[in-house]
Parts: sequence; C-alpha cells; structure tokens
Amino acid sequence: MLINWHSFSPLSATAGGVLIGFAASILILVNGRIAGISGIIGGLLRTKPGDIAWRATFVAGLIMAPVLFRLFAPLPDIHVDASLSILLLAGLLVGLGTRYASGCTSGHGVCGISRFSLRSAVATLTFMLAGFAIVFVMRHLLS
Repeated sequence: MLINWHSFSPLSATAGGVLIGFAASILILVNGRIAGISGIIGGLLRTKPGDIAWRATFVAGLIMAPVLFRLFAPLPDIHVDASLSILLLAGLLVGLGTRYASGCTSGHGVCGISRFSLRSAVATLTFMLAGFAIVFVMRHLLS
C-alpha cells in the first residue's frame, strides 16, 4: 500500500485518533467492553444470548463511518501492491496472530496500553516489530 503524503494531514490524523479514543472510552464506560475489533467480530461468530446487538451495532458503525465521511469529503485513493493470494495469506496470518495474542492492535494497542496493561504493551510491541520485519523482508530482501 502506498501513502499519498500530499494528502496527509496531521489534523485529520489527530481527529481520527481522538474519535477512536472517544469510541473506545464510550464502549468501556457504557458497556464495560474493550473495543478490540477481532474480539467483537469473533463474538458475532460465536454468539451468546444478549450479546449480539452491541457487537452488530459496533461493526455497523465501522462500515458506516466511511460512507458518512464520503458525504463531506472524497475518500482517499487506495492502491494495494499485493496479489489476492498474498492478501488472503496475510489476513489468515493476522487472524491466527490475534488468536494467539488474545487480541488485536485495537484491543491491545488502543485499549490495553491506555489501561497500562503490560501484556498489551508487549503484544503491541510484538505486532509492530513483526510488521516492520515482514515489510523489510518483502520490500528489500525478496523484491
């Protein structure tokens, strides 16, 4: 994926971070739940009574956010430099990683670190270092 640095705005990045933090705060304060996307979607796949509505609403909000954003501004161009097979493999590996780590970057990186969880700090550091290493290998050693 290439980033169009001419379209990057610290203001929009900051606003996005504030909105993510606000949404995570509201979810934990109102519902007592962590805003970890893999856990929320995983809970939709193995449902418990009375647990579907808030999860479905949260996922619907994730889907509707870019739709609503598009009413006010154009969506940025996205260009992915990977084949479908690489994307599927990457998605599978990320899914496996979230199972082994008991969470994803949103659950550990946003919510866990803000709660001063050492486990989440280690998990986030591991996610990031693994990502850096994979990008380095794919971009510099294998291409």
